[in-house]
Order: sequence, then C-alpha cells, then structure tokens
Amino acid sequence: MTREPKDAAARRAVQPVICYPTDTLPQPDMALYGAARAGAAKVAEVTVQPREAATIEVPAGHFLRMRSVDGPQVGDLNLFAKDNLAERFYSGKTRALHGTHITTGDRMWSCFPYLRPMATVWEDTLAWYGMDEFGGSVHDVIGTRCDPYTGKLLSGDDYHHCCHSNLTRALADYAGLTLAEAEPHVHDVMNLFMCTGFTRDTGQYFMKASPVRVGDYLELFAEINLLAVLSACPGGDCASEHTSDTAACYPLRMEVFAPAAGALAGWVPPEVNAYDRTHGR
Repeated sequence: MTREPKDAAARRAVQPVICYPTDTLPQPDMALYGAARAGAAKVAEVTVQPREAATIEVPAGHFLRMRSVDGPQVGDLNLFAKDNLAERFYSGKTRALHGTHITTGDRMWSCFPYLRPMATVWEDTLAWYGMDEFGGSVHDVIGTRCDPYTGKLLSGDDYHHCCHSNLTRALADYAGLTLAEAEPHVHDVMNLFMCTGFTRDTGQYFMKASPVRVGDYLELFAEINLLAVLSACPGGDCASEHTSDTAACYPLRMEVFAPAAGALAGWVPPEVNAYDRTHGR
C-alpha cells in the first residue's frame, strides 16, 4: 500500500494557475454583433427529429439559433468549415480556453492546424443556470457523444440511434459520402442544453435532467462559413440514460438569421492560425 508522505498536505495546498489565460485572445465585438442581430431576418430553418440528426449551412456573419420546441431535449453539435471537413470543432481546446461549459461571449474553436474561432456564443437563455451545487452546468464541452461502440461494451447491444451514428448518417447524406467515409469526420461535440459535470469524490462524468424548457435557445454568431450538424439525443433531457429508446425525446430546431446589408461593415472572418508549422525544423 502506498504510504502518504509527511508533506502531503503541503503538496495538496499548492495554489493552481490557469493554463491558458485568455486576456490576450482576440475578443469578439459583441456590440457589433448585437447591432447586426437587431435587424437580422430568418433565412433558413430545419427541424431535427427525435433520435435523428440534421444539417444546415450558416454563412459567415450569420446567426444560428438552436431551440427547444416541444419539450426538454438535449442535442449534440458538430461544426465544420463548410468547404473543408478537415477543419472542425475542437472541444478540447475550447474547454482549455473557456472552461468545461460555454455561454455568452465564449467561442468555439477549430482544430489544428487551423485553430481559429468558428463561432461565438451570442445569446444563451440558460446563462442564468450557472454552476449548481453538484458542479453541474449546461452546454458542455467535456462529453464526447453517445456512441454505439461504448454502448456495445457496456450492454452488448447494437444501438443505431445514438448521437455518433445520427451525426454520421446526416453528414454522409449531406456530403454524398458513404458511412465509412463520413464517420472519421464526426468529432467530439458541444452538448447543447445538456447539464453535466464531474463528481467531486470520484471525478466521474455525470449528467442530470436538463433545465431546458420549450422556447429556450442557444444562438451562435458564425465567424466563418459553417456546416452545423445537430443530433437530438436519444436520452431526451438526459435525466437517466442516453443510449436507448427509453427516454421521452423531442425535436430541436435550427434557424439561420442574416443581418441586413452593411450591418457588419468592417468585420472580416478570422484567418487560419498564423503559426508557421515548421515545428522546429
């Protein structure tokens, strides 16, 4: 058995430091975005059916609203650069920069070697929730997505309407790919409306009933041309389980809003990361 050293308390008492201070990050111009949103008009929408996924294109400078329409429901979101599936949402770096859950003013970052803002959270009707007594919050970037492989390990069953499979089918249909070609592009998600955290005693990932109600939404400002792929999770509000047909599930809606001409005068999409990629050679 490992014996606790005499200075164990002193070692535990060392103060933490933030790994990635964000003071020097380029900041979104929320005032400009607000002025643009005030005169924006809806130009597209799609309903995501329960236990399915759907796609929608969001041009740079437009707004994407993801809304609860019939009942409490969480969703799993993948984002891609519309014309380059290799550039996709990087949940790990988003988490390292902004925290385990995102809300108004936080940004969703793309993967290496692009590493730039893909979207900025413009409005979050669940921002009031904050962090609860269990350490839970909403819109997490810590979970991966429910998937058939973990389900097979845990239950022995083949379940085909988990979020990973839903996203794979939707992306394949959009891009004209086979399922085998589409699946490697599906990535760790932003868990829309999902209320999650880590247990304080064992550090395990937990979920609890989402506080989302009909009419609640999360709205993103598209920093680049985006393809959004959203799955309506089979777990419904994720109060108890997520990889089955047991939970009550409801649709989600994605809506795209276009600002009036000239509303974003002077704004330009962010360039890809300027690192020279020589890696010391």
